[in-house]
Amino acid sequence: MERVKLILLPLLCICFHGHCAGTAYPHKSKCTIGNNKADCSLMNLDAVPTDLPKNITTLDVSHNRLKNLSSLHLYSNLMNIDASYNSLKIIEEDLCISLPHLQSFNMQHNEVHLLNEKDLKNCSHLTRLDLSYNRLKLIGEPFSVLKSLTWLDVSWNTLKSAKSGTQPQLPNLVTLALSGNEISELQKNDFSFLSNSSVFRVLILSSLSLKKVENGCFQTIARLTDLVLDYSKISLQLTPSLCEELAGTALRNLSLKNTQQVTLSNTTFQGLDKTNITVLDLSSNTMTKIANGTFQWFPRLESLSLGHNSLKHLTKDTFLGLGNLRQLNLQKALIKSHSSSLPIIEDFSFSHLVQLEHLCMTDTAFREITEHIFSGLLNLKTLDLSWSITGLKTVTNTTFASLQESPHLQTLNLTATGINKLAPGAFSSLGNLTTLLLSHNFINQQLKGHELEGLSNIKELDMSENQQSISLTNTSFIHVPTLRTLKLGRAVKGTLDIEPSPFRPLVNLTILDLNNNNIANINAGLLKGLYNLKVLKMQHNNLARLWKTANPGGPVLFLKDATKLSALDLDYNGLDEIPLNALRGFFELRELSLRGNLLDQLHASVFDDLQSLKYLHLQKNLITSVLRVTFGVPLSNLTELYMDHNPFDCTCESILWFSEWLNSTNVSVPGFPQSYICNTPNAYFNRSVMDFDPLSCKDMTPFKALYIMSSTAVLMLLFTAFLLHFQGWRIQFFWSIMVNRMLGSLKDERITEGRYAYDAYIIHSAEDRPWVERSLLPLEDEKLIFFLEDRDAVPGVSQLDAIVENMGRSRKIIFVITEMLLKDPWCRQFKAHHAHHQVMEDNRDSLILIFLQDVTDYNLNRSLYLRRGMLKPHCVLNWPLHRERIPAFHEKLRSALASTNRVN
Repeated sequence: MERVKLILLPLLCICFHGHCAGTAYPHKSKCTIGNNKADCSLMNLDAVPTDLPKNITTLDVSHNRLKNLSSLHLYSNLMNIDASYNSLKIIEEDLCISLPHLQSFNMQHNEVHLLNEKDLKNCSHLTRLDLSYNRLKLIGEPFSVLKSLTWLDVSWNTLKSAKSGTQPQLPNLVTLALSGNEISELQKNDFSFLSNSSVFRVLILSSLSLKKVENGCFQTIARLTDLVLDYSKISLQLTPSLCEELAGTALRNLSLKNTQQVTLSNTTFQGLDKTNITVLDLSSNTMTKIANGTFQWFPRLESLSLGHNSLKHLTKDTFLGLGNLRQLNLQKALIKSHSSSLPIIEDFSFSHLVQLEHLCMTDTAFREITEHIFSGLLNLKTLDLSWSITGLKTVTNTTFASLQESPHLQTLNLTATGINKLAPGAFSSLGNLTTLLLSHNFINQQLKGHELEGLSNIKELDMSENQQSISLTNTSFIHVPTLRTLKLGRAVKGTLDIEPSPFRPLVNLTILDLNNNNIANINAGLLKGLYNLKVLKMQHNNLARLWKTANPGGPVLFLKDATKLSALDLDYNGLDEIPLNALRGFFELRELSLRGNLLDQLHASVFDDLQSLKYLHLQKNLITSVLRVTFGVPLSNLTELYMDHNPFDCTCESILWFSEWLNSTNVSVPGFPQSYICNTPNAYFNRSVMDFDPLSCKDMTPFKALYIMSSTAVLMLLFTAFLLHFQGWRIQFFWSIMVNRMLGSLKDERITEGRYAYDAYIIHSAEDRPWVERSLLPLEDEKLIFFLEDRDAVPGVSQLDAIVENMGRSRKIIFVITEMLLKDPWCRQFKAHHAHHQVMEDNRDSLILIFLQDVTDYNLNRSLYLRRGMLKPHCVLNWPLHRERIPAFHEKLRSALASTNRVN
């Protein structure tokens, strides 16, 4: 069911320090069409356009010069028509015949005079009719045919009576507005025409001059729930009579705003005790006095507004009887005039409001906050004292002691209440407070921490706009680790170069505001521990030196511990450079604002981690070039870009990519192209970036391609040369192995494995024979068979043939590497060559190197054409220097001898 906005009282205090001014709207040249709606308002039309889409359902032709609506029959699907602010004198009889679906018809501010039944006889589907601000004179029963009407407004029509008919009609009417007419009395039968309107609920009688209310005038609309009498002239003598007549109705919302209720007695509202009123608005009545017991007749009242009055005194019985009240608005209810003293609020004045949850005392003036002024508010959640004159200078631990009885208090607004000092434990009795607002005061002190002691559940603290008179220490916030929002804009003086940081205890902080503090000295640990910080505002400070490369000790990377930031504001800080790593790791940053600085040349990768950026503000800097290497990443996922008012250099090197991006992007770029102006060269001076011709850069394309191709070729050549020089032997070796294996791939592996007579062929120099006999031959006791030339060669057989034959009959070939072996001509010229050939035929496992001396890979390759890298690691062994490690060496040798020669 629809409710009129005028009767809804404010749940929270809203202060407006300004005024609304009329706006002159320019005339349009054509109608706006979309979503089955045609907007033809403000076009200076004298007739309804005939060329609109035939399927429109909504038409706005307001603010024109229409004298008739004859062309509307062309649009039979119309459901909503706004023809207000025209020169219409009648409602055509056939209007609703040609518009069978019409539901809403707005005719306010026209010149309709005579209205009778035939004018509306075919409008049975109409649900909403606005005829306010005409010259209506009702003839007969003009509204009797409107069976579906739910909302009727005939305000400001010089009607003499509220009676709009003599017989029951309008069965579905919910709201009737009669404001601003010449109705001076409500007679008994005025609303009898609504006797069959079972859903009627809202009656608006604003701006009337009521002098008389007859007995029983509301009897036929006893189902009334909302009555608005704002700005009506109701005498103090008439108000009790009016309340008596409302007794017995279903009234729940009563608005008496600005009705000249200067004083209220304890019998003014006596008749309303038989109603269920839950909302009462008595604001703007210049009220000076409320007698004790005035509200005893409202046991069910939940919301009361007494704002904008001139009350002088509240006593402990002023609110007697309001035990169910939830919201009380006292905004500007108590004020001080030049000739009067401050109003008084006695102790226990609110003690009867045991269910009160929201108390608004914005812009209120009273003598002082006494010890028991707020006693009895057992369920209070919000207390707003902002912009009030309270005589409060120093907040001590007893100032709000009476709120200790309010365990549910969550928000305390002390904005602009004249506070200049917070004593230790100032809010110690408010342990459940979550929001404390102290902005626009004159707090002048060093916060040592004990001032906030006791705020164990605080989430938001606002101390901004304190004229830069608060200095911080490293213990300032030690007692409020639960804090999530801290606002210190235009409040902090002195240095923040404190170790540890004043903010270190605030591990749950998500919003930090430090704007307008002229901050110049901070250290890299300013935000240390603030791993949950999401929003940081530091605009209008003096941070330029901190990010300079020439800064002693290098740039101060004070953001490094706050990589979870989603919004960062560094406007107007005089910054002329951004350190390369200043924004590293900010993968969640969505909004970055650097407007009004002196930025010009930026590092190519300074923004590379800003992959989630949606809003970038860089306007009013000294940026001349916008290159892909710098801005490619942040602009890839952007929603809005602000880079206007920069002195762009409109050349191919500086602006080509940006110009193409601007002309093809779907990103919102406010101010483009008007505010994106070239500064250089002279050919584009003071012209838009949009005028830059990318075709002038096309001759660079072939040279760029040639440069890329030639650079690639040179790099590939250098790479190949280095590869062959350092790794050519390895390539050649593995190529040989692959070829030999492919040629021998059809060999029977079982036959190959069974052809061996010896486990190993040992190659050594003559000088190393004693070591071989002492260290290797004992292994033959373990059923291993070695071939030694001096011992096992058959007499009479050629040495060359013996070497070839016996190497082929050995599973492994062991080289005992020493400097003497490398000088052995037989080993260098024949044995090593044949072993090398067997490695390529069989496997890298068929060769074992035992180093008795430290021989370099270079000498090994020069003498034997072998390298350690040719063999598998388990086939390269070193003789240990320590005797206790010899068993381990033998174990490694056994493992190498046992490995298969099968090609894998």
